[in-house]
Amino acid sequence: MTLVDLTVVPLGTGGTSLSSFVAVVQEELEKSGLPSRLNPMSTTVEGELGDIFDFVKRLHSKLRDAGYQRISTSIKIDDRFDKPGPHMERKMRVVKRKLSHRKRKL
Repeated sequence: MTLVDLTVVPLGTGGTSLSSFVAVVQEELEKSGLPSRLNPMSTTVEGELGDIFDFVKRLHSKLRDAGYQRISTSIKIDDRFDKPGPHMERKMRVVKRKLSHRKRKL
């Protein structure tokens, strides 16, 4: 199972707010069925790497068809093979548990 941190930004929109654009991306993610988590500066998507790449390709096509002339996409991949997925929730639980243990020691 793969985690992909995805940031998709339209260029040349004439404004600084991206919230409407982010909402479109989130709607498309919901339609895709891929588990995801919206973060303040990106979205984490979980699934098979090929399925995530297929989603990004479909998203770019949809955005191009919607009239966006330039889209910048950044992708960070965490592809873990030693444990079965899903990873997103497990990673968060492990960190929270470790934080809890540290606070007890203080």
